[in-house]
Amino acid sequence: MPQPPPRTHPALAARLLALPPSCGPARLVAIDGPSGAGKSTFADHLAAVLVGAPVIRSDDFRVPWDADPLTWWAPLRRAVLDPVCAGRPAVLRRYDWHRDRYGPPEQIAPPPVLIVEGVGSSWAESPAACRIWIDAPYELRRARALDRDGLEYADAWDRWSARESAFFTKDGTRDRADLHIDGTAPFLHGGKP
Repeated sequence: MPQPPPRTHPALAARLLALPPSCGPARLVAIDGPSGAGKSTFADHLAAVLVGAPVIRSDDFRVPWDADPLTWWAPLRRAVLDPVCAGRPAVLRRYDWHRDRYGPPEQIAPPPVLIVEGVGSSWAESPAACRIWIDAPYELRRARALDRDGLEYADAWDRWSARESAFFTKDGTRDRADLHIDGTAPFLHGGKP
């Protein structure tokens, strides 16, 4: 049964820092939910409170619109999770969607908290210390996604939405979450934990 969510990012940060590590020295926080729910914004605010907590996104990997939602998981594991879980620095080259190429290598030292955000981040095999599910109504999510990506992606987004929904059902992702966050409700930001 999910816990009631804290009302502020600092309160959530304090709760996360109290958890035992789940990936080497790091507490992996998986922020999951459907496209357009508010995962990226939530992750950015949480990372700002957890000063120094890196955010790794599914968008940091090349995942075509027609791909399996977990297409990014094997590259994430090789580049980031395996080294961090072994207590070693990871090296990530983030994918640039606008230029269709990977950026320069970025070293990520094993942090106290590692935020992994994206569809499938909290799937059954994720070494998450905390799984956060964020959701919002379908029409709002679609509007946010098309505002972000452009109207020319409407059909691709609709197909992606169906694929991610099927994945979430098969994996039981939502039911496994430790916290459920309403992607339409205000969440108070700022301050250190």
